Amino acid sequence: MSEHARDRFDLIPDAAAEAAFLDAFDKGRLHHAWLLCGVEGSGKATFAHRAARRLLGAAPDPSRGPLGTRPDDPVARLVSAQSHPDLLILERAVEGGKTKKSISVDQARDLPEFFSKSPSQARYRVAIIDAADDLNLNAANALLKVLEEPPERGVLFLVTHAPGRLLPTIRSRCRRLAFPVWPQHALEELVRNRTGVTSAEAARIAGMAAGSPGQALALASGATLEADQLAQAWVAAPEVDRAEVMAVADKFRGAEGQERFETLMDRLIAAVKVRALEEGHSGARWAELWERLSELPDRAAAINLDRADVLAGALADLQRTKARA
Repeated sequence: MSEHARDRFDLIPDAAAEAAFLDAFDKGRLHHAWLLCGVEGSGKATFAHRAARRLLGAAPDPSRGPLGTRPDDPVARLVSAQSHPDLLILERAVEGGKTKKSISVDQARDLPEFFSKSPSQARYRVAIIDAADDLNLNAANALLKVLEEPPERGVLFLVTHAPGRLLPTIRSRCRRLAFPVWPQHALEELVRNRTGVTSAEAARIAGMAAGSPGQALALASGATLEADQLAQAWVAAPEVDRAEVMAVADKFRGAEGQERFETLMDRLIAAVKVRALEEGHSGARWAELWERLSELPDRAAAINLDRADVLAGALADLQRTKARA
């Protein structure tokens, strides 16, 4: 399971963004709402938690970056334990082992009640919405009401992967911080330092991560690398070993199985996309397969299809594409 943003202390998403926030904080010009923009996995949620710890009173640790704090700081420990009374996190709820598709209006209605109270342990009350893209329309309107009447000593962080999809009235009431994609060499260094993989493996992972440090770290996990190798082998092989597929699908049961399934499908979709790009003008059938597979996980979840059947169907489609390409 990937590390949550609240538990990351040594990843500095963007030093310039941290310095800009810290400058506003130190000079008493702290905006009440911050729109954190960038591709998924670029460190926006990590930044939000790093900033939240400082706003909530955690002692600075400059060795960990401008907004760095120590994991054993009392405030940081409360944040990691999800028990700080002055911090509210809004994210998609999990029910019955499944993550909902949106942040509901009922969740968003917690915001005005939260900000109506004075801070109990810190100078500020802080809310993080991860991600604002997941707010349904009613939830977005509930958030807008909070932004229209900024809470005293309240700060909101809105993580967004696609700011253009947010209501213009929400965007206009926030200060924007952009998180650029990371260059290849920086991703390689991050992966080597955090995981200890070889330089060759780090370069391969960085190439797959598309500039996203979060994606790079997720890919560096043993399970993800194994899934990627398996997906690449299935795409390259003349035929897929049915016994191997059955053995893999047998591990799809339960919540952990759901994560295995999602990881494998993600890497299979990525491997097909790479093949489509490699084939160039003659890769139309591979591009069509990539489009079909990209829609498959959400469609399967919507009608509760069996994960093993979904994988079998995807691989059958893959085999047909190989035969026709």
